[in-house]
Amino acid sequence: MSDERLEQSRFDLDSSAGFWLGIAYRKVSTLLLHRIADFDVTPEQWSVLYRIGEQDGQIQKDIAERSGKDKPTTTRILDALEAKGFIEKRPGENDRRSFRIFLTEKGRKTREQIAPIEYDTIRDATAGLTADEYAMLLRMLRRISDNVDGLL
Repeated sequence: MSDERLEQSRFDLDSSAGFWLGIAYRKVSTLLLHRIADFDVTPEQWSVLYRIGEQDGQIQKDIAERSGKDKPTTTRILDALEAKGFIEKRPGENDRRSFRIFLTEKGRKTREQIAPIEYDTIRDATAGLTADEYAMLLRMLRRISDNVDGLL
């Protein structure tokens, strides 16, 4: 979109990428929430649980970065996951103030059960997109995210 076209649509929510990103996010998140309700995990918690399972023993900072969440949000999610028995925190070897995060057996099992549900949810939400369109969508979303990172 050229700057001129962006300028013309600046105050038109129907032409706002931010507006549509928000709507799409909320709808997909709500759909996933309904589909995983029996697991006592929210979509926000799910993304953190998934990232922990990619590499057990990560520190909170790395989990936050990989999940795209800030430190206070990550702390809150980790506390909730720990209270539900999905993860355990172990003191760091060199720094007792730092914790390493590990999935429990319950967390591992839940991650394995939810992964195909998320896959199906994203498949359903992106129905009608070709493989090339889906790949382009991911590239554009990453570019938007990178642009915002550069402004923060």
